[in-house]
Amino acid sequence: MRVGIVAGEASGDILGSELIRAMKQVDDTIQFEGIGGPLMIEEGCQSFFPMEILSVMGLVEVLKHLPTLLSIQKSIVKHFLKNPPDIFIGIDAPDFNLTIERKLKKKSIKIVHYVSPTIWAWRTYRAHKIAKSVDLILSIFPFEVDFYKPYHVPVTFVGHPLATMIEMKTDTQSARQQLKLDISAPIIALLPGSRSSEIHYLAESFIQTAMLCHQSNPKVQFIVPLASNKTYQQFETILKQFDEFPIQLFLGQSRLVMSAADAMLMASGTATLEALLLKKPMIVAYRISAITHWILKTFKVMKIKYFSMPNLLAQKQIVTEYIQDDIDPVAISKEMLETIGQDENDSEMLVEFNKIHEQLALNSSQIAAEAVFKLIKK
Repeated sequence: MRVGIVAGEASGDILGSELIRAMKQVDDTIQFEGIGGPLMIEEGCQSFFPMEILSVMGLVEVLKHLPTLLSIQKSIVKHFLKNPPDIFIGIDAPDFNLTIERKLKKKSIKIVHYVSPTIWAWRTYRAHKIAKSVDLILSIFPFEVDFYKPYHVPVTFVGHPLATMIEMKTDTQSARQQLKLDISAPIIALLPGSRSSEIHYLAESFIQTAMLCHQSNPKVQFIVPLASNKTYQQFETILKQFDEFPIQLFLGQSRLVMSAADAMLMASGTATLEALLLKKPMIVAYRISAITHWILKTFKVMKIKYFSMPNLLAQKQIVTEYIQDDIDPVAISKEMLETIGQDENDSEMLVEFNKIHEQLALNSSQIAAEAVFKLIKK
């Protein structure tokens, strides 16, 4: 059996690796090929291109890389039309994957899209394109199932693998010991994102926030996990502009770094879900190019009140959000210091985090694998 599979970023690499492992437990002769990150490759996926090439966010940013992205897209389609797989699985990255999926489906290749595009948030018109492009959506959030019913798109809610991989209670002390951090010091983790564009737009504001926190409380320590050598060097270069302000950087190990922290300042994205599951207080920020933001705001593209994953899942504000010009290091630093001074056991945030964790904690990869095998047999 051959499975085509394409993931476009670190979160998709996690989902893809878990799905590959679950499917191989049923049949260890299955071949996986397409585009994947280090975790998928470790599970035996043959990746034709580096996954990092697809990790581009924002309308303007995508335009800069469009020729390369279109070339890769065309190459993937050509390969799978020439060598049809038993099934094709696109993991997230909808703008890249849906075009591939639509072209492959026209040739009667069965299509699964893992992680619903956020059409309930913006660009709802994509639902019609999805209906023409996929045979099955594997949804990681429960509210998405009802959303697709009017469009007659088959959806299976699988929960999120992270919810079963992460324990209900986080051992902060153990994480600090593993990272050789001070067990008693207040620690704030900065997570400016896994993409170069996110580092570009957020790193400086995050470092400024850390400096203000440090001025008010010199005991506070700061740690930063970076997803790749490229983003590590990028952040390190920006940090050098601040007279060697003491921030400890880690290559990878994001979950361990988050586990070790008392609170976090984070870019919006899948990492906020991971922080939620680790039961860590957080402030979420996001910034994109001015032109992209103007387009989204002017044409009222966004359909949601909140943009961070915890607030979307709770359907109310449980974490503070800062976006674009509202990202104010002074305000954020003040709130961050207040957050690490609170008793987390009395937090409404913690109650909501536990509730969401229980809701998402299904045997996601196994459910997803069963749904894929069922579609193949059908």
